[in-house]
Amino acid sequence: MTSNRTFREKLSGSAADTGSIACMGIDPVLEALPSPELSSSSRVLFFFRQIFEKMLEERVFPGAFKPNIGFFHCMDRPFQQEYEGTYALHALLSLIHELFPHIPVILDMKRGDIARSSANYAEEAFAGWKADAVTISPYMGGDSVGPFIREASKTGGGVYILNRTSNPGAEELQNLKLADGNPLYMHVAHRIADWGKEGPDGSVGAVVGATNLSELRELARFYAPAGAPLLIPGVGGQGGSASDTIDILRSSGYPLEMIRVNSSSGLTHPWLKKGQPAPEDFAARVTDNLKNLNQELNNEK
Repeated sequence: MTSNRTFREKLSGSAADTGSIACMGIDPVLEALPSPELSSSSRVLFFFRQIFEKMLEERVFPGAFKPNIGFFHCMDRPFQQEYEGTYALHALLSLIHELFPHIPVILDMKRGDIARSSANYAEEAFAGWKADAVTISPYMGGDSVGPFIREASKTGGGVYILNRTSNPGAEELQNLKLADGNPLYMHVAHRIADWGKEGPDGSVGAVVGATNLSELRELARFYAPAGAPLLIPGVGGQGGSASDTIDILRSSGYPLEMIRVNSSSGLTHPWLKKGQPAPEDFAARVTDNLKNLNQELNNEK
């Protein structure tokens, strides 16, 4: 949400307040949720409201929330005048702002287009959805990235630029060797560092996956001197290890308050992967999952 604080201050503040550098990915899959008799938007809101209330009861929090906009927009059927996904995202963000006003919201959009289109997407994220940060693609270069940085600067927002992602196919392009012998992802890292000089300190960060530890180590060492915000997906459902990830970041001298380690399906609905319905105690299960992730990231037993 709009704030006088810088994005760096939002990250460090939420880490201190919550004791967490975990990021709760919010990727609702309807078949994983209870109450099929409800509409799609009501079903999503019921599920997460119960979880949030349990989190408040147990005093267990993440250091950020990350709703993925694609999991919401796919529920819309505009030609049928049905906007269940849009309603669900609005209701969910409103609930987060009400219950957790000091925990940043990273809107996972992965946008990137020609300059005017990027400006429109940036306005959607920051002015429309009141996000604290957004994920974007660097593929189209500086005139595509710049509008997001400028729009973020107006609200104390952040921009996470895809660098070395956690998906299996990422290496097809991101690991290509350039003429100097370095992989493409390292060239992108240097550009992200340059783009970081265009906005307020700490407003530009990178998305670096936890599924390839050697590359995570290389990039953590590169970004550590400036302490750029890192969003690290791939823990849990994608197979990344939280403890290995945090060990690498600590050994790289990274300021941990600038890091958010994301878990989505493995945190909020792991039963789907096993082909099971949501358990009756789903809110307690998710809260326990978050508690365990926090303990692992904090090196607690």
